[in-house]
Amino acid sequence: MTGLSLKNIKKAYGKTEVIHGVDLDIEQGEFVVFVGPSGCGKSTLLRMIAGLEDITSGDMFIESAQVNDMPAAMRGIAMVFQTYALYPHMTVYDNMAFAMRIAKQDKETIHERVMDAARMLQLEPYLDRLPKALSGGQRQRVAIGRAIVRQPKVFLFDEPLSNLDAALRVQTRIEIANLNEQLPQTTMIYVTHDQVEAMTLADRIVVLSAGIIEQVGTPLELYTSPANVFVAQFIGSPSMNIVSCQCLKSGDTTQVKAPSGLDVTIPIQSQTGMIGQPLSLGVRPEDYQLAGEQSAMISGEVMFVESLGEVTLLHINVEGVEQAIIAKLPGIYDFHKGETIHLTADLEKVHLFDEKGISLKHLAK
Repeated sequence: MTGLSLKNIKKAYGKTEVIHGVDLDIEQGEFVVFVGPSGCGKSTLLRMIAGLEDITSGDMFIESAQVNDMPAAMRGIAMVFQTYALYPHMTVYDNMAFAMRIAKQDKETIHERVMDAARMLQLEPYLDRLPKALSGGQRQRVAIGRAIVRQPKVFLFDEPLSNLDAALRVQTRIEIANLNEQLPQTTMIYVTHDQVEAMTLADRIVVLSAGIIEQVGTPLELYTSPANVFVAQFIGSPSMNIVSCQCLKSGDTTQVKAPSGLDVTIPIQSQTGMIGQPLSLGVRPEDYQLAGEQSAMISGEVMFVESLGEVTLLHINVEGVEQAIIAKLPGIYDFHKGETIHLTADLEKVHLFDEKGISLKHLAK
């Protein structure tokens, strides 16, 4: 059953259109994450789903009911904001119960739901405390609990972890993942700019750019088979290395040559008309391995070394390539600035994009 459906949704402020015809179906109980750079429209789209922003054109359905003009309070949606927005003079219990009291629910139902949510979020010891006596992670859990007690059809999370420190982000991320398992019938939509959150939480990720959807897929689909250069460089950290090259031979495999001297045949299908056309070759930093000079795909001079313990990041200047190549090697390496290094990569993991930035793998489908 479809939990939420967007049909050609557009949003404009005056003559400026910021959401350009979004089509998206989200299944009931699915956890979907919207990601994209600042200003891509992910929070605007979330606010339109919540009913906090008007829809300029298109249709929106929640469990088959059209909600374009339905007030936010009647949509069966609960939203968790970036700021906790707790009432400072109310206890944790009263904060969680407040919306139900306004809706004139009976005391027994209110108590039952608040206690269920408190157990789920491990808030039972804090029910009598005021928000000022809680840590940031505990406050965010109270905000989530306040949403849970309403038993919404759709949960909306608007960057709920951005105000937490690194350790609390990990802890709260695990709690949100557990929450998704405990509420299997509740659709969840989560907005973030943090791809670690997206990759670890999502059933599917929606990558947005300038008000359009670039790609929708599972985290591994987006990582292993990006539809275009934008998705390839947005998903993964450090981002994918992109090198300009030219198609020398096409067919079941594609031979390319780059200004750096790289001449390699990639096991990716391409059209005959691509011979002579500019292409882009993409390699993820973690897909590089050290190689001998004769077997190297690329060779260059080390510009900067980041020793992180579990991995070593090498920034490499390759002749003929404008941007530094980044290689992510497991373990500790004693490389120094100015040293020459030779790298190769598994050709099965290499990506090719046409002059418009579209993946040749996707064009071949």
